[in-house]
Amino acid sequence: MSDVATARAVRAEARRRFLHAGAWWLWAGGMAAAVMRTTNPLLLGLALAVVAYVVAARRPVAPWSRSFGTFLRLGLFVIAVRVVVQVLFGTRLPGTTLFTLPSVELPSWAAGVSVGGPVTLEALVHAFTQGLRLAVVLACFGAVNSLCSPYRMLRSLPAVLYEAGVAVTVALSFAPQAVAAVANLRAARRLRGRPVRGLRSLPGLAVPVLEDALDRSIALAASMDARGYGYRRPGSAGSPRAAAAVLLGGLLAVCVGVYGVLDAGAPRLLGLPSLGAGALALATSLFAGGRRATRTRYRPDPWRAPEWLVSASGAAAAVGLAVASAQDPSAVAYEAIPLQWPGLPPVAAIALLIGVVPAFTAPSPPPLASPAVMSVTSAAAGAAHAGGERTGNGSGSTLAPEAA
Repeated sequence: MSDVATARAVRAEARRRFLHAGAWWLWAGGMAAAVMRTTNPLLLGLALAVVAYVVAARRPVAPWSRSFGTFLRLGLFVIAVRVVVQVLFGTRLPGTTLFTLPSVELPSWAAGVSVGGPVTLEALVHAFTQGLRLAVVLACFGAVNSLCSPYRMLRSLPAVLYEAGVAVTVALSFAPQAVAAVANLRAARRLRGRPVRGLRSLPGLAVPVLEDALDRSIALAASMDARGYGYRRPGSAGSPRAAAAVLLGGLLAVCVGVYGVLDAGAPRLLGLPSLGAGALALATSLFAGGRRATRTRYRPDPWRAPEWLVSASGAAAAVGLAVASAQDPSAVAYEAIPLQWPGLPPVAAIALLIGVVPAFTAPSPPPLASPAVMSVTSAAAGAAHAGGERTGNGSGSTLAPEAA
């Protein structure tokens, strides 16, 4: 019996793997798009609970997996700033007056802006819901930073974006590097008996953390460039410019389409038609640009049924909120005037609950991270991770080991 149990444990361990980074980003993007459609605090709280549950269920053991807590604290700061701005400079909404601040008369051209005046409960609730929506969006992208390594996403970039990937490395790796640097610096300061929490610790933490994270991100990008990341075979001078022009046009059309989809009051032409045209232009440019790249991946991340389910759950959440908003806009877009308890539309709630699917369908990450992940603060290990590939650059090939 023990041999059977051991064999089962071995097979279960063999099935553990890291989900494709693109699936996690599609899921997070779908959840963020769903959150942007509503200001209902109950729906926002439900979305936050779904995202937090998925992170707790599928977060790997790695330094960058602690990013979710940092984004949650950033969301709380956003809410506090939004409420303070409403109290000091916001529009004076009618309702139950809580207190009155000294006011300043402004000229006529500053209509809609006020300094001081009566602060109502309705105005505070309105500011809180607006800040909560942005905080939950930040939590969605904090979740994807905790669930997948940014280097794995860079490895999966389309070939036409290889050159931009070197620059994107600095942006994507900065937040995980900063989180890891904070943990290391706090441990060092704690051993020296110095404060690690509160305002007293900020002068000794802020500058070293930002400097260390930025230096390591730049070193990672330089290492990738030195290894030939993004090398292209020689070709005609016109084709790269044409592909770049189509790519830029596709990106602009996708941005306009996303705005049209998220804004219920936008013209229909700015919604799905623009989004579809932009996606088609992007696919064409990516295919044309990828034919000029010479690259083979070392142990590429597979795209299997779990990746499709995770991506579909995020898309279903976004589509479900769009349908619920079309059916009953007042239930999804909460209004604080008159002040009332928000309702819970069933279609929107079910759509957000579909976002919890990755907690059950995504494969469990390996219980112990590889040495390359645990040494994520090392730029050399990160470079091997991001450029885990053979790149033919005319002077031989470079083979980087696989990292988690």
